[in-house]
Amino acid sequence: MANSWRLLHTPPSRGAWNMAVDEAILEHIQRGESQPTLRLYAWQPACLSLGRAQPFKDVDVERLTSQGWEVVRRVTGGRAILHIDELTYSVTGSAEEPMLAGGVLESYNHLAQALLYAVRELGLPVEMKEHARGTGSKILNPVCFEVPSTYEITVAGKKLIGSAQARKKEGVLQHGSLPLTGDLTRICEALIFKDEASREQAAQRLLARATTVESVLGVETDWETAAQAFVRGFEAQLGIHFQRGEMSRSESERAEELIKEKYANPAWTERI
Repeated sequence: MANSWRLLHTPPSRGAWNMAVDEAILEHIQRGESQPTLRLYAWQPACLSLGRAQPFKDVDVERLTSQGWEVVRRVTGGRAILHIDELTYSVTGSAEEPMLAGGVLESYNHLAQALLYAVRELGLPVEMKEHARGTGSKILNPVCFEVPSTYEITVAGKKLIGSAQARKKEGVLQHGSLPLTGDLTRICEALIFKDEASREQAAQRLLARATTVESVLGVETDWETAAQAFVRGFEAQLGIHFQRGEMSRSESERAEELIKEKYANPAWTERI
């Protein structure tokens, strides 16, 4: 089928493995060895992910380590996200794939429609902001969920899903996070601030600008329920037929190489 995609559910894993798997799948798609893929996953232990061009000096390594958290650098842009108590999705496919064609904004819009459908399935009164609300503190702000973006999914003006995309010669990778529960301000424990007053101010700004599924609904939504809603959203909104699959041996082997070469390597993580 022309619109048949692979659906992957991978177990909660370390940040370096999660990022390596996304890239390994992208490489295999470029060689025609893998189908377009929606992967749904989680992180264990919690992990701070930095955008591709984000300075490593934003990270408070001592505090991060004391919490038992890890750090990884994404291939996608944007700012820092603390991956904890969330559903993470990644979409990988060729740039000729109808849902991913046409450049960043067009493909972002296509995928945002599916995400919008998914979170409405969970009962959230979400809307999509089609234009960024100015640039303000975008450059200096280390926290992803404080930064507005085009086709942002919000509830009562608060950001709900943070997504980022990379378009490479191998194809397109977009991944993003849906915070399910917990205290969003925990990320402020992993980042450098000039003083504790600044840390507290950042935490309060974050609570004013972002939210979780549980905060909106008043009840906890488990990972599996959210994952099923994502699948329904992609199928209904994008006309995709999913086949539940597994990673190929070649993808798994390449992911292990990428962990050593890149994602668990300070030369990549701390490169800027």
